[in-house]
Amino acid sequence: MSSATASIGIESGATGSRTDALSEAVTNLRSAMIVVAVFSLVINLLMLTAPIYMLQIYDRVLASGRVETLVMLTLMAAIAILVMSILDTLRNSITVRAGSWLNDRLGPVYLESGVTARLQGSGNGAEPLRDLATVQNFIATQGLVAFFDMPWAPIFIALIWMLHPTLGLVALISALLLLLLTFATDWATRKPSQVASAVHTKAMRIAELTIRNAESVRAMGFLPALVDRWRRENSAAVEALRSAYEIGGVIMALVKFVRFFVQVAILGVGAWLVLENQLTAGGMIAASIMLGRALAPVELALGAWKNFLHARQAYQRLATQIESYPPPAERTLLPPPEGRLDVSGLVSLAPNSNQRILCGVTFNAEPGEAIAVIGPSGAGKSTLCRLLVGLAEPVDGCVRIDGSDVRNWDPLQLGRSIGYLPQDVELFSGTVAENIARMGPASDYDVLRAALTANAHHVIQGLPQGYDTQIGDGGVRLSGGQRQRIGLARAVFGGPKLIVLDEPNANLDQAGELALADALAQLKALGCVLIIVGHRPSTLAQADKILVVKDGISAMFGPREEVLHVLTGEVQKPLQSEERLPQVAADGKGKGVGS
Repeated sequence: MSSATASIGIESGATGSRTDALSEAVTNLRSAMIVVAVFSLVINLLMLTAPIYMLQIYDRVLASGRVETLVMLTLMAAIAILVMSILDTLRNSITVRAGSWLNDRLGPVYLESGVTARLQGSGNGAEPLRDLATVQNFIATQGLVAFFDMPWAPIFIALIWMLHPTLGLVALISALLLLLLTFATDWATRKPSQVASAVHTKAMRIAELTIRNAESVRAMGFLPALVDRWRRENSAAVEALRSAYEIGGVIMALVKFVRFFVQVAILGVGAWLVLENQLTAGGMIAASIMLGRALAPVELALGAWKNFLHARQAYQRLATQIESYPPPAERTLLPPPEGRLDVSGLVSLAPNSNQRILCGVTFNAEPGEAIAVIGPSGAGKSTLCRLLVGLAEPVDGCVRIDGSDVRNWDPLQLGRSIGYLPQDVELFSGTVAENIARMGPASDYDVLRAALTANAHHVIQGLPQGYDTQIGDGGVRLSGGQRQRIGLARAVFGGPKLIVLDEPNANLDQAGELALADALAQLKALGCVLIIVGHRPSTLAQADKILVVKDGISAMFGPREEVLHVLTGEVQKPLQSEERLPQVAADGKGKGVGS
């Protein structure tokens, strides 16, 4: 725990269930909020300094004419105000640090939850992190402090009542009127604010997708259509915000009128009571000051009401996000995998539907074997790759590595033991070396070894700064082939035992094909299990076995030469195509070749 965290009294506690990370973090903020409440108590007591000082000046000093009394009262007031200012500074510091701690504690959880949501085909991208920043900003500003000062408003009104019941009645009516306006603001602006938030999020997604796919958008000329769609969504958001702001503006104007008028009213009533000899001049001034203090947190809460509404909506979305996409459960670490792969009866459904993508896929691979996965487009090959590396869970069947179900492996441990090259290789902002090292700390030797194993070393050396070349935002733009070669180096980094390559040669030229073939031979010699999706001869040449996937089923699986012999023979038969692949058994599992 950092010294900053310790200084504000935030509880560390046990980690507990990560599925309830938000509630746990809010609970751990309790001690910090208790400190803020204690400070608020002392600050509000010291707020009585000004009215008491004015009461003594008017009723004692001016009546007695004693200078030493004035000096002593002024000195005491100065000390009280100094202490109040120090405590107010500390209170603000605590809320700022509490907000920062909350963001630091929950940021990784929601980033991980966002990744989980994305893998399940849904989620709002980085929206949970923006929601977390909204909650943090509310905690760190004066909006939260107002809620700690609000309970003191009745106490100040009671003190005014003690000076004179008429003044107390004026103060009470003023406070109730401001509270009524507060609830009216919430009632009138809640729905427009919610609509504006939802529509604005939708408009931002359209804008982000448009920018992300800038090349396709510009090349095929559908930027105007996307701009028009964004304008419609954004106009709806602007209209909802305009409605909320206009309503809020009218109510805030009423609040200002009430706020200024009651300050005048209490002085007027106080002056009348002085003329009627029912109140002293000091009591009149003191009542005016205390009324200002009683209404200050109410007025502050009104000013921060919009931020409060946004923070409340953000918190509700955060609670829904962590409930819908909890972080993966912690797993017992297993021995480092040797790479033996067993796939049995895999069944997978399309996201948010009952459409089957894979049905009963079964095969196995031993260390040092390469399995080529072939089949028509849409047969489920990429889905199979995602299941093999644990990116998705099957509805039936299982993927076992060294006899243990992929779902029973710790995700981080399994990730370090797996190499994966998806069809669309995405690299991150940073150096080439950092991307190969999977954005983590690594020695130059390990980075170079991965690049050499993937036969990407000479390609990287051709970049402006070699391994230190910045890519991504602000860096060089890489070709598809360069990204694929660096992606392959990233896949083999750390010596994984299971390597899944989805169309690894899609963007490679002839030289790249030869380099890939040599890299695959090296990986086989190192005892890796290779799963290679592709159709090119260079890919099939490195395969020991071939798995044919058709319509989501394993239509054939067996040694390369035997499968190729069957496929070649069937293609040569008249009026036959890949629709006439060997029949699938009734249990949904493909017929083995040479069995």
